Amino acid sequence: MNYTFVDGTRLISVVEAILFAHAEPLKARELAAMINESEEELSLTTEHIDDMIVELNQLYDQNDVAFRIEKKGGGYRFLTRPQLHPWLQMAQNQSRRRRLSQSALETVAIIAYKQPITKPEVDAIRGVDSGYVIRQLLERELIAVSGRADSPGKPLLYKTSPLFLSHFGIQSVDDLPKPREIEDLLRDDDMAEHRQAFIEFHTKTDEEADESQTPQE
Repeated sequence: MNYTFVDGTRLISVVEAILFAHAEPLKARELAAMINESEEELSLTTEHIDDMIVELNQLYDQNDVAFRIEKKGGGYRFLTRPQLHPWLQMAQNQSRRRRLSQSALETVAIIAYKQPITKPEVDAIRGVDSGYVIRQLLERELIAVSGRADSPGKPLLYKTSPLFLSHFGIQSVDDLPKPREIEDLLRDDDMAEHRQAFIEFHTKTDEEADESQTPQE
């Protein structure tokens, strides 16, 4: 359907833009209803929408773009081409592995060695408020809530997550470096030696990952 609005915008571009802006699939009838509501004279049908999707995909195929509009869950949505999925996975993995800040490394090291542990306990070890850093680690899914402590106020308990193990390339927290015996650790208020060992371990795993991704000549 070759229709152009008074401002020069093509109808097919409107359909494309609406789909692009929606994270969830949109049915053809939903698309038609949206546009008809603001432009009643159009009287769009699902067949009109289907035809425009075909036209858009033909344009994408001709220009070898990275995506197409596919029908999923009964509706249309943008999807990247299957042959590009390995590249997307690699980019996502690299994003997950991006270097942690010094304060984040320090905090996740404390949680890793003393889990499950509460925020007040982390604060006491670090000597500063750790709320912001803990939220960052939760957002990156490197730590998780494991319950509540049986103490006044019942603060949340934190532990490392499966993604933490993947991030550092280890099978379990037992694989983390152990500068001294655990009973010494429990008597160590500042955990300075553990923090340094953890930072060196993190740097080493990052360097190994970088080397493995360097193209061979």
